[in-house]
Amino acid sequence: MKRSLALAVILASGFALSASAQTSSVPPSKIAIVAFQVAVAQTNEAQRAFADLQKKFEPKRAQIKAQSDEIDGLKKQLQVQGDALSDAERASRARTIDDKEKLLKRSADDAQADFQQEMQDLYSGVASKVYDVLASYAKQQGITLVLDVSQQQTPVLYAGDATNITKQIIDAYNVKSGVPAPPVAAPRPAAAH
Repeated sequence: MKRSLALAVILASGFALSASAQTSSVPPSKIAIVAFQVAVAQTNEAQRAFADLQKKFEPKRAQIKAQSDEIDGLKKQLQVQGDALSDAERASRARTIDDKEKLLKRSADDAQADFQQEMQDLYSGVASKVYDVLASYAKQQGITLVLDVSQQQTPVLYAGDATNITKQIIDAYNVKSGVPAPPVAAPRPAAAH
């Protein structure tokens, strides 16, 4: 009898401990989603930096366009004058065009690589600061898990609008960075018919 009473007391205390451990050890979870790449790209700082980057590369873009136009002009000349030219002159002009096309391709590829590298550096710099704001925001709001839905292949199948904190992160970052919004281009007047 003493054994069964002791066993009953042990079992009862085990159940009580188990029940209290289950109710107090796991706080409720709060989950949110964010389109992180969108958030980074839509910050005032990223938009301003991207506009500055485009301005920086505009002269190179104009140079490449001028080279392309020159090659197009040489091709048209060769096409128009081809029959009147000697074989040697025609071959010489074709070689010149080919050389200029190779230089243009190399120049365009280099400019594209430089642009993409600077764009990646720009994105990485802003993204790390946006992440810091995101982490701080999540802690303040008691969010225990934030899922990034920027990628097309995201594991999130459904999320209610209230769980999306992208706009809040953009706004919080813009306030923290102090960078004003880039100027909005004035709408163009409609053309008269």
